[in-house]
Amino acid sequence: MKVSDFDYELPEALIAQDPLDKRDNSRLMVLHRKTGKIEHKHFYDIIEYLQAGDCLVVNNTKVIPARLLGTREETGGAVEILLLKRKEERVWESLVKPGKKAKIGTRIQFGEGLLTGEVTDIVEEGNRLIRFEYEGIFEEILDQLGQMPLPPYIKHQLTDKNRYQTVYARYDGSAAAPTAGLHFTEELLERIREKGIRIAEVTLHVGLGTFRPVKVDNVLEHHMHSEFYMLEEEAAHIINETKAAGGRVISVGTTSTRTIESVADETGHVPAGSGWTDIFIYPGYRFKTIDGLITNFHLPQSTLIMLVSAFADRETVLRAYQEAVNEKYRFFSFGDAMFIID
Repeated sequence: MKVSDFDYELPEALIAQDPLDKRDNSRLMVLHRKTGKIEHKHFYDIIEYLQAGDCLVVNNTKVIPARLLGTREETGGAVEILLLKRKEERVWESLVKPGKKAKIGTRIQFGEGLLTGEVTDIVEEGNRLIRFEYEGIFEEILDQLGQMPLPPYIKHQLTDKNRYQTVYARYDGSAAAPTAGLHFTEELLERIREKGIRIAEVTLHVGLGTFRPVKVDNVLEHHMHSEFYMLEEEAAHIINETKAAGGRVISVGTTSTRTIESVADETGHVPAGSGWTDIFIYPGYRFKTIDGLITNFHLPQSTLIMLVSAFADRETVLRAYQEAVNEKYRFFSFGDAMFIID
């Protein structure tokens, strides 16, 4: 299975640069995976396809302003850091640019010395471990100095940081938003609950895998970066009860999918717990728990389009993507959505 099998042509003009004024006004492609039928709707129409007894699984991770701009103490040269994973209280695994000048012992200042970091180690794939020095609370300093880590294909500045958070974001830790959830409003979620659909919250802190392209030709040779997940008792109970009653478990996004499928046993039962997952889902994978998938339109040759192709068949997905291009859907993080059901 080649990475090139998941390629498609995308005009640059279709890459969404800004979120819509109203989250749920984005377009929604409904893809029936058994028949290949496609319907064109708006996201607020999704309630028509949800049934009492269903369960939505959402990722309540919260994006931290993980992009820091600083200067090297010795030379004053500019440095950009993306915080990826907290290793200790003051130590973060980070992506550093320019990496060649971030040798062990390099000291970096942020905010005129409000925050100082020192490179203490070079780890997997060239990432740096940085030990920070500061007075006060790190999260408050980060909120003051950091920027939202928007993907590199978004060139516009984000005026409202909250638009790169879901309305149900709760736990700090992500370097990127679980973007399928960006379409939900509080009002839409309330209508969904009133219809008898339960909502199970899981946590997966989105890390390096979101930013790192697949660099091998053979899909099977790609290794996913591990990410921290948490599934609490209440959410596990909702999911298991839904399955037992014959309802559908519908995952909001690839991160929710990876969390649930990481912990599920062969019967689809999910236990509560937390840990790290590097699960890589691609065609041939047999889903154990998930019955439906709400997702955005993803980058060509990415692990995300591979996961979607595992759920709905690669050829069906690529045909749907071509129709999305023809119909001028908006793509990627601030783009439109797809709902894959039977």
